[in-house]
Amino acid sequence: MRIIIAIGLGGACGSVLRYLVAGWAHQLSNTTTFPVGTLAVNVIGCLVIGVLAGLSENAGVFGPMARAFLLIGLLGGFTTFSTFAYETTALTRDAQFFSAFLNIALQVTTGLFAAWLGYKLHLLIK
Repeated sequence: MRIIIAIGLGGACGSVLRYLVAGWAHQLSNTTTFPVGTLAVNVIGCLVIGVLAGLSENAGVFGPMARAFLLIGLLGGFTTFSTFAYETTALTRDAQFFSAFLNIALQVTTGLFAAWLGYKLHLLIK
């Protein structure tokens, strides 16, 4: 039961953090049609999960409770794959096909790269 509470608390924190970071990224951009906030949140989340997973798996830094709070709760609440899917669907619905394709390409490639980079960065931290 304690792990479920840790996941729930992490998810709540991650959701609030997502709202703040996505809003900040969107304010910094000068676009109203491209979902910059979602892209920023997903790339940051992929980078952080790579670092934390690497530290957890290879350096034993986090126990099961911290891992549940951080990886499942906090980052699960922070990243926004469902929002990415909705925004991409909305772009195609509005016949903004290039933006939809760009969104898919950037989310997937930069997300995968950020997760890989984060995993490699854990070597510098431990």
